[in-house]
Amino acid sequence: MGILYLTALVLSLGGQVLMDRRFGLFFWRDARAASVVMVVGVLFFLAWDVAGISLGIFFRGVTDLMTGVLLAPELPLEEVFFLTLLCYVTMNTVGWFTRRRVRSVA
Repeated sequence: MGILYLTALVLSLGGQVLMDRRFGLFFWRDARAASVVMVVGVLFFLAWDVAGISLGIFFRGVTDLMTGVLLAPELPLEEVFFLTLLCYVTMNTVGWFTRRRVRSVA
């Protein structure tokens, strides 16, 4: 059971990749720019998490659904996948709305 949350995150990321490929929303629109945006976004949120952890604001929740692997104190492995999913969903949503607007103008 310890890998259930990570599995759900990876499956959700896979769904985002399929939507992106089908509709050309983010990576399939411009892979180089998307890579930069994704890396910068994930690094920003990781820095945010580290700052929150160091200030004693964020704590790791203990549950049987997580692997228990920590990348740093109070920073679980699943957090990187969650932040990647968060960025991917956001950028696919932006891509969807800008795609629709561009198509209706053309």
